[in-house]
Formats: sequence, C-alpha cells, structure tokens
Amino acid sequence: ATRESAFVHAIASAGVAFAVTRSCAEGTSTICGCDSHHKGPPGDGWKWGGCSEDADFGVLVSREFADARENRPDARSAMNRHNNEAGRTTILDHMHLKCKCHGLSGSCEVKTCWWAQPDFRAIGDYLKDKYDSASEMVVEKHRESRGWVETLRAKYALFKPPTERDLVYYENSPNFCEPNAETGSFGTRDRTCNVTSHGIDGCDLLCCGRGHNTRTEKRKEKCHCIFHWCCYVSCQECTRVYDVHTCK
Repeated sequence: ATRESAFVHAIASAGVAFAVTRSCAEGTSTICGCDSHHKGPPGDGWKWGGCSEDADFGVLVSREFADARENRPDARSAMNRHNNEAGRTTILDHMHLKCKCHGLSGSCEVKTCWWAQPDFRAIGDYLKDKYDSASEMVVEKHRESRGWVETLRAKYALFKPPTERDLVYYENSPNFCEPNAETGSFGTRDRTCNVTSHGIDGCDLLCCGRGHNTRTEKRKEKCHCIFHWCCYVSCQECTRVYDVHTCK
C-alpha cells in the first residue's frame, strides 16, 4: 500500500479507459462508437466533425474491469478504488478539442473539430506529479452490521485533505537502493546515471550516496551526412568516445 502501488493502480486504470476509448473511436470494437453528445452548436470558425472519443464509455468499462476485485471492506481495497478512480478522472479532465483544417493549400477555410483524449504521455506526466504529492493516510476500523470495515483518513490534519484527483497511500515505501526479492527491487547498482543532473536520474540520487564509476565507451555513429538530389543521403561513419557513469 505504498505510493508506488498508488501510481501503478492509477495509470493502469487510466490505461484501460484510454485504450477502450481509442478502440471505440477507431471502429475496432463493435460494442461502441463515437461520442454522440458533442453535436451542439459549433464554435467560432469551426464546426463539429470527425469522431469524438467517448471517454465516458471507456471510464465505465475501466471501472467494471479494474475495480472488480476491489470489493472487500478493507483499507487496501478502499485505497485501490480511490487511486483507480483518480487515474480515470485524469482522462476526463484532459479531454480537449482536436481540429483539422480543410481547404485549398491548407487555407483552413473550413475547420472541423472533435472531442479527443490527450496523448497518454501527458496522462503519465500528470499522474507522476500526483505520485510526488500523494497523500499519506491512516487506517480506521468501524463496526458495522456486516462486520468490521476499514476506511482511510488523512494522516495530517494541517494539510488539505486529498480530493478524488489525488493519489493516496498508507504504507512507507521500501528501500529501492538495495536488491530485495520480497519487494521486487533490483537495487540501483550498475545503473547508468547522469553525472550532471540533480534530478532522479542523477548519480547523487540514483546511486543512493554510494558514488559512481566512470568508464569510456567507443561508439560508431553516422556523421557528416549529405543529401543528394534526388533522392538519397550518404553518411560517413565516425567513432566517438563517451563517458559512461554507473552506480557503485
């Protein structure tokens, strides 16, 4: 029940919704199609056209699929349901108009637009930010008619409570610096790192303070490429030397 698990559940649930929605719009699924709700008055300089993606249907399928096993009255199921929904909500929040121009030589005399999902890379980046700011929770037990039920409450009352768009967790993350078969961690020894970066790919952080080794590596690459009319490119082959840094 760590923040890493929260991220995995959110992005997997979003991925199901994304794939189903895209499949419907491409016509590869026979049980769904385009979104018929976005057929109202057009905007300034454009009109509705193409196939608007039915994200509501994709979210519905994802909810049925990803939440099917999360029906236990315990904290882990409550956490997984919350993070699954946060991932799906990300899809809905990032829907936007996508347009195409029509006319001679791209004059854009007529512009048709449809409702579209963002690139999944944008969804991943957004959920990564939510991972970084995930809310730590505590488990509370309540006695109900069906027995004991576990719920989640924000651990720190001074912080703003998490919304449906935030990720939640209630267990500390394991130490990913060292190999651990129980948690599935391979450790960071021999990982390639960036000696000039202060981010998560930097040698200081990725190597967990153990330091790093540096070796030189020769690579053959294409260079001095020239375009010949018409129509091919000729290149020379150059040998370049790179410094490669790996964690101790």
